[in-house]
Amino acid sequence: MMSMMLPIWLRIRRTAAKMRADRSGIAATEFAVIVPIMLVMFFGTVEFSSGVAVKRKVTLMARTLSDLASQSVSVSNSDLTGFFSASNGIMTPYPSAPTRSTISQLYIEPGTLAVKVQWSQGSVPRVPGSTLTIPTELKVGGTYLIFSEVSYLYVPAVGKVMAPSGVNLTDVAYTRPRQSPCVIYPTPSSGSLPPCPTS
Repeated sequence: MMSMMLPIWLRIRRTAAKMRADRSGIAATEFAVIVPIMLVMFFGTVEFSSGVAVKRKVTLMARTLSDLASQSVSVSNSDLTGFFSASNGIMTPYPSAPTRSTISQLYIEPGTLAVKVQWSQGSVPRVPGSTLTIPTELKVGGTYLIFSEVSYLYVPAVGKVMAPSGVNLTDVAYTRPRQSPCVIYPTPSSGSLPPCPTS
């Protein structure tokens, strides 16, 4: 009986020794552990890069809006519609649908340096006459500024777990009028342009 069990026992020991010495499954195990981490890093990098690109386009859009408006002596509703359409083209290849943009003209009162909205048009127009806080270095009494605001809701394609409702990217731009002290809105249908308002 014992002599019959000995060869079986030896065979089991040899098989166990071979299994201990066999390293062929280590690569598969390491691959299975590393791949999920590598995929998270890869898609995280792609989403981060895409978010940075969209943020840059939001900045360009804000600068373009204020720049286009500041080059005019007066603007009409059709002019502003054209400015918004042109700036939306900057968002290509990203969809421009979640973009909200507004152009306003600000007046800085000479004595108090209070900043007041003269006119405002866009997605979320500001109330004329309302006050606004701007950087101190821009406060020059008796001058005007064209102020543009852009916000964009960036929804990552892969990162919905981290930001399911998206990330709101915003930027603003200030530009001095170039052709005249202020930009008149709306453009009168006839006659000469009125003087720049101060209230």
